[in-house]
Amino acid sequence: MRILFVEDDPLNRRVVKDMLQTVGAELVEAEDAESGLRMIDEQSFEVVLMDLRMPGMDGLTAIRHIRERTDAKSMLPIIVVTADTALTIREDCMGGGADEVILKPVAMKQLFTVMGRLMVEAKRRAAA
Repeated sequence: MRILFVEDDPLNRRVVKDMLQTVGAELVEAEDAESGLRMIDEQSFEVVLMDLRMPGMDGLTAIRHIRERTDAKSMLPIIVVTADTALTIREDCMGGGADEVILKPVAMKQLFTVMGRLMVEAKRRAAA
């Protein structure tokens, strides 16, 4: 399983990478949204984890770019991983094209549960 994590904080990337390595997943890291979008162009992933607050392009703008694609990558499952606890953050993210929102610090059980559910849903959509 290949997962792209778009996150500017190296410590946050390391924590999630350590979690995912316990189940044999490969985490590809992008330190900003622009790099993440280029990686999506060039590689294949099963899931995208997206931070919201990054220098340059923010995560919601990057999600909109992914959703505007005209290929199958427009349907990539996208999980927002954020420390933002605003009352409307979930609504804002889901309205912007995210499939789910997880708050930092990331809990391993929650991350695996959400990723599993979204990957099953993506396979069902692809088969339909």
